[in-house]
Amino acid sequence: MSSSPTEVVRSLLANTSDLATLETLIAPNATYISLNYRNPTLQKILPYAGSHPTEGPLAIFNTFATVHKIWSQEAFEILALFGSGGEDVAVFGRFTYRSRTLGKASTSPFSIWAKVVEGKVTYMQFMEDTLDTTSTFKVGGVGRYQVFEGQEEFEV
Repeated sequence: MSSSPTEVVRSLLANTSDLATLETLIAPNATYISLNYRNPTLQKILPYAGSHPTEGPLAIFNTFATVHKIWSQEAFEILALFGSGGEDVAVFGRFTYRSRTLGKASTSPFSIWAKVVEGKVTYMQFMEDTLDTTSTFKVGGVGRYQVFEGQEEFEV
């Protein structure tokens, strides 16, 4: 009996540290996108960030292994998980991670878009509030911003 696309994605999220299980749920040439397409600056903080085309289960396994190495997970809650009736699956939720280096916590919303074809995830994109999650590693300094033309600059 084959699993529905939503069941496949739910099982993937429940087994991110089990490579053998991920290999049964994710196509060998699946694409995984974590947080952005490519951002070398962000990759200095979160080395798994960016596009991982055709890297399959290992890309997702390595991402979550690194996440658990640099943060302790205090909460991971799926608020909504649904499918289109076809191959698309959406997941919305929130998590709280605490940096292992500085002990700072971040509670962030997250969203996932996955495609499941013939019982295997072939594409997965994971998004979160990276400004907040990366702040758990910030030890000093400020950034200067100006959003609107003519607006006074501000520091964060």
